[in-house]
Amino acid sequence: MENSLLLQTDIDVLLTKLHHYQSQSDRLQKVNELYRKLAGITDLPTMIESFSIWLAQYVPHELIGYSSRQKMHMYCSCHGVRRRQVINIAEQLLQHQDSDADRHAVIDGFHSHKWSFENNGHSGALVLLRKDQKIPDEEMNLIDESMSTLAEPLQKTHDYEEILRQARIDPLTGLPNRLVFEERIDYMLERARRHNHPLSLAALDLDHFKEVNDSMGHLYGDEVLKQVAAALQEKTRLQDLLVRMGGDELLLALADTDLPAAHSLCKRLCRTVKELNIKAGTKKLGISIGLAQWQKGMSKKEWLERADDALYQAKKSGRSKVVHYTKAATSEHT
Repeated sequence: MENSLLLQTDIDVLLTKLHHYQSQSDRLQKVNELYRKLAGITDLPTMIESFSIWLAQYVPHELIGYSSRQKMHMYCSCHGVRRRQVINIAEQLLQHQDSDADRHAVIDGFHSHKWSFENNGHSGALVLLRKDQKIPDEEMNLIDESMSTLAEPLQKTHDYEEILRQARIDPLTGLPNRLVFEERIDYMLERARRHNHPLSLAALDLDHFKEVNDSMGHLYGDEVLKQVAAALQEKTRLQDLLVRMGGDELLLALADTDLPAAHSLCKRLCRTVKELNIKAGTKKLGISIGLAQWQKGMSKKEWLERADDALYQAKKSGRSKVVHYTKAATSEHT
């Protein structure tokens, strides 16, 4: 009898170990599946979506949200009022990141679970929301294992996005560069064409900038460019596109802006540069601006050429002024 009990105990222990190993093997297969799904993904929104779709097979949930560097990415399976509700909860949770690796809370009937990431100076937080019940331990073990698999691809997407960001930003002024202009201007033109919205382009060039470099040196000239760029950017709207094309040449695309409104803004930009009181040898730094409004049937090349022609007239007729394109090259003085 005693031997039978011992044998049964050994069998129970063995079955428990087998179940444990089987669970580990099962989780490993699922995590390997996740690794294959994430391989090759280089943008965060697609990665969060792919992770959520994979996890939904094993852990039902309403939302996966991720936040890093003041950016948030959500993937939500809800619709209507519930969708807005769950996204609002996730935003609140992700806006208040802390060092706790895993936190659980119940908010408006949704159970939230949260994980933190820290890798090579990049920090982030991931939140999962599900309705009515907390995640059981077995499902939580799967998520915990998946987090280590998710961490490396997340880091790679951060690195990739940083490379893309640097490729599109002028390193001196921090303004978008020529590449960004080429990427966005066609969309702005298509939007103006489709919705019959006004769109104006300003070509900007600093006056007497050569004298700044000659009298004070190129390092000081670089500081002047940064100062001017910051001042101009402060006066433009988020929907506008201000880019450094090279040297001291800038382009400003003004969405939903006709010629009179664009002219008023550019006059303010001229005053802004003048009020910086930057000496350029015996003169003072200024800015000349040429304006052209896009018209139906006008090609992008023609539009750019008209703005450049107007800038030439502004330079030729005395500088530090705004000239808008007309067939007669009429100038408007600031």
